[in-house]
Amino acid sequence: MSIADVSNLFTFCGGLGMFLYGMHVMSDGIQRSAGEKMKNLLGILTNNRLTAVLVGALITAIIQSSGATTVMVVGFVNAGLMTLAQAVGVIMGANIGTCITAWIVSMESLGDAFKAMSPTLYAPLIVCIGAFLIMFSKKNGRKDVGNILIGLGLLFLGLDFMKNGAGEYTDLPIFTTAFRLFSSNPILGIAIGMIVTAIMQSSSAAVGILQMLASTGGVVTTASAIYISLGSNIGSCVTALLSSMGTTRNAKRTAVMHLTFNIVGTILFGTVLYIVFLFNQTLRVAPITSVGISIFHTVFNIICTILLFPFANVLVKISDIVVPKKEETMEQKQDSNSEENVALRHLDKRILESPAFAVEAASREVVHMGEITLQNARLALEAITTQEMDTVQKIYENEKTINNLEKMLTEYLVRINNLSLTDHQHLIVSNLFYTVNDIERVGDHTENIAEQVEYMIKNHINFSETGIKDIQDIGNTAAKAFAYSIECREKNSKEALRKVINLEDDVDILEEDLRAKHIERLSAGECDPSSGVVFLDILGNLERISDHATNIVGYVKDEL
Repeated sequence: MSIADVSNLFTFCGGLGMFLYGMHVMSDGIQRSAGEKMKNLLGILTNNRLTAVLVGALITAIIQSSGATTVMVVGFVNAGLMTLAQAVGVIMGANIGTCITAWIVSMESLGDAFKAMSPTLYAPLIVCIGAFLIMFSKKNGRKDVGNILIGLGLLFLGLDFMKNGAGEYTDLPIFTTAFRLFSSNPILGIAIGMIVTAIMQSSSAAVGILQMLASTGGVVTTASAIYISLGSNIGSCVTALLSSMGTTRNAKRTAVMHLTFNIVGTILFGTVLYIVFLFNQTLRVAPITSVGISIFHTVFNIICTILLFPFANVLVKISDIVVPKKEETMEQKQDSNSEENVALRHLDKRILESPAFAVEAASREVVHMGEITLQNARLALEAITTQEMDTVQKIYENEKTINNLEKMLTEYLVRINNLSLTDHQHLIVSNLFYTVNDIERVGDHTENIAEQVEYMIKNHINFSETGIKDIQDIGNTAAKAFAYSIECREKNSKEALRKVINLEDDVDILEEDLRAKHIERLSAGECDPSSGVVFLDILGNLERISDHATNIVGYVKDEL
C-alpha cells in the first residue's frame, strides 16, 4: 500500500467523521431552536393516527434519524406517555421524516450541472458564518443558528472528503463487480444495507454514503441502490430493538411494530421491483444519481405508509403475537405498579434522546411527587383528628416513597442538565431541582406531624375541640396552598400562583394568631403543657408547608 493509498483512506475516514459529526451538530442546533415546539408536540398526539404520522415525520426531520425517533417512542411507551395506537402512527411518520437527510445530501449533485450552486463551494463559508455567530453573538438563538450552519457545512465538507478519498477507487473492477452482484441478488443487497446501517446506527448515514458513491461516476446501479436502501430501512430498527431490552411489554411491542412495518414494506417493494428488473435488464444495471436515490427513498417510505396505514391495527396485533403476554404473580404486579417503579418507567433514559421531551417528562414526574406528598399532608391532618395508628404508619410508608422519588428525580435531572439545553430549559431544570427539594421538605414536615400524633397516641394526649378546630383551619389552608403550588407547577398557572401567595398570607396571620391564643390558654392553665408543646410543634410544621408552597410558585414565576 502506497502513501497515496493511506492518504486516501485517511481522507475518506475523516470525511465520514465530518459527515456524521455535521449531522449531529446540525440536529443538535435544530433541536435547541425548536425544543419548545417539539415539547408541545406531545400535547398534539391523540389517537388520531394521521396526526401521529405527521408528528413522527416532523420530529424525525428535526433529529434526522428514524432510529432515534423510534428509540424515543419506545421510551414514551415504556413511560406510559404514549399508547401503542399513537406509537404506530409516529413510527410510520418517522420513516418519511428520515428522507430529509437524503435530500440535503443530494444537493451536492447540483454541482455537476450548476457549479456555482454546489453546496461544497459554499460549505467553508457556511462554517465560517456559523463560527462567527457562535463566538461573537450574545443571543442564544443566533448561536443555535450558528450550530446549524456549522453542522450543515461540515456535512457537505465530509461528503466532499469522502468523494475525494474514494473517487480514485470507484473505477476498480471490485466495485463494479460488487454492485453488479448486489443488483442481481436482492437478498445480498438488502443484507449489505442492513449490516452497514446496523453498524453505523443510522440509515441516514448509510444512504448518504451510498449517495456519495453514486455521485463519483456511475458505479452504483439502480437495482443495487434500491436493494441497499431497502436493507438500510430494516437495519435502522436495530437501535430500537436493542433499546427495548429490559423495558415493559408494550415498549418491546413498539420496537417490533417498527421492524414489522419496515420488513413488510421491503418485501412488497423488493418483490415488485425484482419482477420489474427481470423484464427490464437495462434499468437494473443503469447507473443511478444521488437525486435518484433521494427520490426512491422518499417515494418508498410515503407509499409504504399509505399502503400500510389502514392496517395499523394489524401491526399492533402482530406485535402482540411476537411479544406474548407473561403471567405475573400478584406480588410481581404490586411491585411493578409501585410508585417508585412507575416513576422509573416515566424517567426513561431513552427520552434523553430529545432534551425538550426529557425536561417535560421530569416536570410531570415532579408534579406526581408533589401529588403524593399532598396526599400525605391530608392524611396527617386526618390523623390529628382520628389519632389512628394505621394512618400514621401509612404516612411513614408514603414518606419512604417520597424520599425514593427525590433520589430518582435528582439523578435524572443531573443527566438532563448535562444535555444540550437552551437557557430557558436550564432555568426550568434548575428550578425543578429546587422544587424537588421543597416537596421533599414538605414530606418531612408531614412526617414530623405524624410523629407528634404518634406521641399523642402513646401518651394519651388530646387537644380540646377548639385546638383541633384551630389546627384544622390552618392545616386546610396550608394544604390548599401546597395543592395550588403543584397546580401552578403543572400548568404554569398565574391564577394558582396568586392563590398561593394569598393563602400564604392567611397561614402566616393564622399561625401568629393561634400561637398567641394558645400561649394565653397555657398561661391561664386551660391547656395541658404536654399538649401545648405538641400543638405549637404541629403549628410550626404547617406554617413551613405553606412557605415551601410559596417557594415552588416563585420558581414558576421566574420561568414565566
